[in-house]
Amino acid sequence: MQRLAVALTVLLVGGLMAPAHGAGTAWVRQAQRALNGLRCDAGPVDGRIGLHTRSAVVRLQSRHGLPTNGHLDRATRRLLTSGTARRCDRRPVPRHSGTGRRIVVSQAQNWVWLVGARGRVVAQGGVVDNPAVLHKGTWRTGSYCGRPARVVKNQSGAVYMDHFVRFAPCGIGFHRIPTYKTTGAQMHPDWYLGTDLAGDSHGCVRLSAALATRLWDFTAGRTATTVKVL
Repeated sequence: MQRLAVALTVLLVGGLMAPAHGAGTAWVRQAQRALNGLRCDAGPVDGRIGLHTRSAVVRLQSRHGLPTNGHLDRATRRLLTSGTARRCDRRPVPRHSGTGRRIVVSQAQNWVWLVGARGRVVAQGGVVDNPAVLHKGTWRTGSYCGRPARVVKNQSGAVYMDHFVRFAPCGIGFHRIPTYKTTGAQMHPDWYLGTDLAGDSHGCVRLSAALATRLWDFTAGRTATTVKVL
C-alpha cells in the first residue's frame, strides 16, 4: 500500500494533477489500485473513471469526512498519497449513537453498523437510503401501520425485497437490494452501496444480500431492536 501511494505521488507531482476523463491514463490506474488496496472497491484497474471507480472515491471521501463528490479532486488525491488513508470497509461507530445493543445508520456516510450489547461491532457495510423520507432519530424494529415486522421475501410490484425488517413509521425497513421477479437480478450492483449514485430508495435502507441476512439474524427472536439514524 505504501509503494502504491509513493508511485501515485510521483505521477501526480509529474504534472498529472488535473483529473483526466480519457481512458488508459497511468495515474487513474494507480488511483484505482490504491482504492482497491483500501477496500474501497474501484472495480477493474482500467484507467477509466466510470461509475464503479466513482463509487469507490465516494466511499473513501465519506470515510474521511471529505465532500462526497465522487471526483479525484486535489483533497482526495492528497489523501490517497498521504499513506494515512484508512480502509473504506471498516469504520468506527459514530459518536453520540447511543449505547448497548443497537443498529446505527449514518446517512452522511451511507453506512450501517450492527452493535452488540458490549459495544462490539458484529457487522457493518454500505447502504442506499433516502434521507428525504427516512429522518434522523431513534426508532425501534417492529410492526408499523398494521404491516408485518419481518418478511423473509417481501415484494412490491416487479421486485422482491429479501429479509425485510421494519423499523420506522409506516413501515420503512432494512432489506436486500431489490431483485427482479422475472430474472432474479439485483436492481443495482453492490458497489452502489455506501453512495448516493443509485438514486434514492423509496425510503427503505438497501443492503447487500450478506448484510441483509446478518441484520435479519441480529434482530431475530427479539421484541424490538433500537435503530439510531444519524
